[in-house]
Amino acid sequence: MLTFKLAFRNLFRNTRRTILTSVLISASLIVLILVDGLMLGMTNVMIGGITHTLEGEAQVVRKGFRNNFEVEYTIDDPTSVINQIENSKAVEGYGPRVIIGGMIASSYNTTGSLVYGVDAQQELRVSRISEAVIEGRYLSGGSREILIGKPMADLLEVKLGDRLIITAATVDTNEITQELFRLSGIFEFGPEEMDKNLVFINLDKAQSVLGMKGNLHQIAVRFIDPEDAKNPELPLFKQLTNEENEALGWLNLQPSIGAMIEMSSYATAIVGTILFLLTSLGVINSMFMSIYERIYEFGVAKAIGTTPWQIIQLVLFEALLLALISCAFGLTLGYLLGDYFSINGIPMGKMEVSGVLLDGNLYTQLALYQFVNFPIYVTLLTLVAAIYPATFASRIVPTEALQRAL
Repeated sequence: MLTFKLAFRNLFRNTRRTILTSVLISASLIVLILVDGLMLGMTNVMIGGITHTLEGEAQVVRKGFRNNFEVEYTIDDPTSVINQIENSKAVEGYGPRVIIGGMIASSYNTTGSLVYGVDAQQELRVSRISEAVIEGRYLSGGSREILIGKPMADLLEVKLGDRLIITAATVDTNEITQELFRLSGIFEFGPEEMDKNLVFINLDKAQSVLGMKGNLHQIAVRFIDPEDAKNPELPLFKQLTNEENEALGWLNLQPSIGAMIEMSSYATAIVGTILFLLTSLGVINSMFMSIYERIYEFGVAKAIGTTPWQIIQLVLFEALLLALISCAFGLTLGYLLGDYFSINGIPMGKMEVSGVLLDGNLYTQLALYQFVNFPIYVTLLTLVAAIYPATFASRIVPTEALQRAL
């Protein structure tokens, strides 16, 4: 207790220096919390942009289908696959799909597109197609309903209710077929590539027009626990993967995004390392200034029998108190700022990263470990930075200290 009292008194012998050093340590902790919260927020946006927009958290497809979307690569025994998905307790929803390339034409223009035949009700639990509709209505099951993106609508010069013709090759005979549709809705996902090239029609109509006879190209899946999608050892994946079909989580579907998310996790470590180095220099400087101001006192203490270890303890206690005070302020301000930006967001502008749209504000995300682990790291760092000044103080020679003081 005597060492603790002395450390507390010594810490505030120069209040201005103590406050400035404390501000430096607190600022480092605040920045670390905000940067990590920003990385978490960006990661969630990117994962949500992949798994919730259209791709789903996982997909069941015929092996080789995703290479070039060949129409012949249909899922083997889709009825059995759907039954297995429905019986899985890990699955929240699924969406059967037919995907085929074709031409879409209006009275004014023609363009190529990727036509998705979807089950309107099942898609509500897997994707955000319904939320992306900005004009008209979502698919209701009508045979001639069609949804197109706003850029495509502008190119084709059509409005709601206008006629559109899809031209494609049938799967069974490869004959060219055409079908008339009425524009029922216009969507806008955000990424230009999706809005310009995707078309949605009802699943049964797509199967009928393309001669699919109940076959499917893709089944998108969403899990109750999103973490299941990242587990390659998930029993459902192994159950659905065989010689013909494969079940893939979003990390396998979009490896480039997975790599970017993995890289972003290093950002916090890099920023933390830089901040810790700068903070260490500040702590070392502050401790040395404090020691030089009291060099006469240390000389007297050594002369009357104070051991080097007791002096080291005294300096480390000062560093510990400095770290605890700084962490208290840093945690308070870090929480307040993190909470503010989690509600109001940080203006980032509009940008597209690998097909994922970051539009407008980016919201930080607070996590418990930020307020447990980071203060511990900061405290340990401060103590480590104080070891060198403490060792220096313990080696002071009384006669030299007294001569310097004079």
